[in-house]
Amino acid sequence: MASTFVLLNILVLLSSLLTCSANLSFNFYAGSCPLAEVLVRNTVRSASSSDPTIPGKLLRLLFHDCFVQGCDASVLIQGNTTERSDPGNASLGGFSVIERAKNAIEVFCPATVSCADIVALAARDAVEAVTFTTLTSLLKTRS
Repeated sequence: MASTFVLLNILVLLSSLLTCSANLSFNFYAGSCPLAEVLVRNTVRSASSSDPTIPGKLLRLLFHDCFVQGCDASVLIQGNTTERSDPGNASLGGFSVIERAKNAIEVFCPATVSCADIVALAARDAVEAVTFTTLTSLLKTRS
């Protein structure tokens, strides 16, 4: 119960970071990719059912992505001198879930949904998977 409260507080904090950007919307992809949220949710649920550590990893991934210089999915970029290769991020996980969600979305809506929004949706759905509470997310980034 206490961990659920902590997760919700963290999500509220992270969502406040998202609200600092202009032109955010709850239904940003409703017209351009209406299946985006369903595809991410199903990917997260599937991964969470086979690995109970996934929700925490996805929430932490969002935190590390948004905390440094905003929610830009830069933590997903591989290579030397990237956020992902930084020793402070060595223990991050959940990358394969984001990749699976992105691949599923690309089948239906190529080059439409940003990776940053997929990370945000995945974290939201991870909290929902743990708390069984429906949450909404503001989306809009184009990265």
